[in-house]
Amino acid sequence: MTQTGPIERELRAMLERELAPERLEIANDSAKHHGHAGDDGSGESHFSILVESDRFEGLTRLERQRLVNRVLGDLPGQRIHALSVKALAPGESA
Repeated sequence: MTQTGPIERELRAMLERELAPERLEIANDSAKHHGHAGDDGSGESHFSILVESDRFEGLTRLERQRLVNRVLGDLPGQRIHALSVKALAPGESA
């Protein structure tokens, strides 16, 4: 079983609570950026998220991104240096 840190657990909880996703994949990409700008040494500075939720139905890509940003509040930019988001409506392919 892969260990998850507190920020990753918080990301998951917030997204599950607010978006009730059918699918949620969170990848911690921090190791790929070790020693680069934004690496704070926590091991939780860079993430990629794939989230599939009916909340994205009828929304543009930009509206979906804004919705995810609202859900996550100050995590991106404050406690997470980089966040890649792929937000899909049910039935859309990644």
